[in-house]
Amino acid sequence: PKGFPGPRKPSLGSEMQLGSRMEKNDQFLQTLGKKIVNKCLDLNSCGLTTADVRKMDLEELDISWNDFVGGNLPSITQQMHVTSKLKVLRLASCRLTTEDVQALGEALEMIPELEELNLSWNSKVGGNLPLILQKFQKGSKIHVLELMDCALTSEDGAFVGRLLPKLQSLEVLDLSINRNIGGSLNSIAQGLQSASTLKVLKLHSCGLSQKSVRILDAAFRYLGELRKLDLSCNKELGGGFEDASAPLVMLKHLEVLDLHQCSLTVDDIMSLTQVIPLLSNLQELDLSANKNVGSSSENLLSRLRFLPSLKSLLINNCALESETFTALVEASIHLPALEIVNLSWNKCVGGNMKMLLETLKLSTSLQVLRLSSCSLVTEDVKLLASVIRRGHLTKLQKLDLSYNDGICDAGWAIFCQNLWFLKELTELDISLRPSHFRDCGHWFRYLLCAVTKLPEITEIGMKRWTLPASQEEELGSFDQDPKRRGIHFDHGGF
Repeated sequence: PKGFPGPRKPSLGSEMQLGSRMEKNDQFLQTLGKKIVNKCLDLNSCGLTTADVRKMDLEELDISWNDFVGGNLPSITQQMHVTSKLKVLRLASCRLTTEDVQALGEALEMIPELEELNLSWNSKVGGNLPLILQKFQKGSKIHVLELMDCALTSEDGAFVGRLLPKLQSLEVLDLSINRNIGGSLNSIAQGLQSASTLKVLKLHSCGLSQKSVRILDAAFRYLGELRKLDLSCNKELGGGFEDASAPLVMLKHLEVLDLHQCSLTVDDIMSLTQVIPLLSNLQELDLSANKNVGSSSENLLSRLRFLPSLKSLLINNCALESETFTALVEASIHLPALEIVNLSWNKCVGGNMKMLLETLKLSTSLQVLRLSSCSLVTEDVKLLASVIRRGHLTKLQKLDLSYNDGICDAGWAIFCQNLWFLKELTELDISLRPSHFRDCGHWFRYLLCAVTKLPEITEIGMKRWTLPASQEEELGSFDQDPKRRGIHFDHGGF
């Protein structure tokens, strides 16, 4: 604009200084084989030294999984005054000491723009959390707070509850694998009532009990923006949903619900039957490793048809019975968006693949299909091969047929002859059970032939299959082909 001076041209000295600085940065990054992209530098597992970190001035810094950080963080945090623009700081699994976490608490006061902090897998964070986060004031810009497996105490959990009302921008909170915070869940739930912006809440393996569901119920009413809820691996949770699942309906935007290995009871499942079908935006549902799903979930599985956006359905190891399996199959026909299906460790699938045929024919989006340890028989893989041959499952990327030892060589031969139709396949697993060893039949040649026609394949699991000398030579020649060196046969040494 007229009357205002234009941008000041840097002096020759400053230009030379800037050029020298950029050259040093380039040399430093070349030694690590890294590049800065959009002011973001990921130095995860790089074996850095303290001197290395002092050379950085970034908006995002990830030095996770570098053991040198433990015991040296104070000397690093002394440089924080020159990284005041830092928005993302990840220090996961850095073996932080008590002195480190104290220094970190002081340093965070000098990083007002911080939006993401990850301290996961640092046990010394436990018992010291107030020292680290006490400087967070109301109006903090923190969006993501990850404290997985930090040995948090019940007192730490209570502190989190008091801290949450100050974090008005918080979107992701991960307290997973902190088994002692269940005792302070009242405080956490109270704090969650002020976390209206929260989108992801992870309480995996946190020692939650039946009462915990009722405590969290009060918070769910205030978490209207929640997209992901993970309560998995809380084995004492069973029975908690019997008369306390209704507030889940308030989570209108919920996309991911993970309840695997929660010891759900028959009454839990009856209660969830009334709620889950109403979560119309649900995209991922994990009920795996809950045995009662198989014997009492006919109504629940049949009502999954009301979830048209469902992309991932994990019900492996649920002891499905014929009635519940039938209900699931009939519902799955109405789920066109399915990308991931895991039915592993459900023996009723064996001999009943024909029931799945219609679903497999209509599953134009299916990318992952896991049928491990399903007692599949030869006829099952023949039917699967026919579906593949007819041009279905064209989007399939991962197929797990492992631990199905009842399939004869003829079945594997027909399957391998049609495998090449799966042009997007990247992983295939046909391994045998740990206690079983078996000779490969002539079908192995069909497998090698199919692999040459699969442009994306990288991993083939076939543990405990043994090869005769002639076929070992064929595989050796295959491995030596430069065009196929990216393909790994995981055979465990045959």
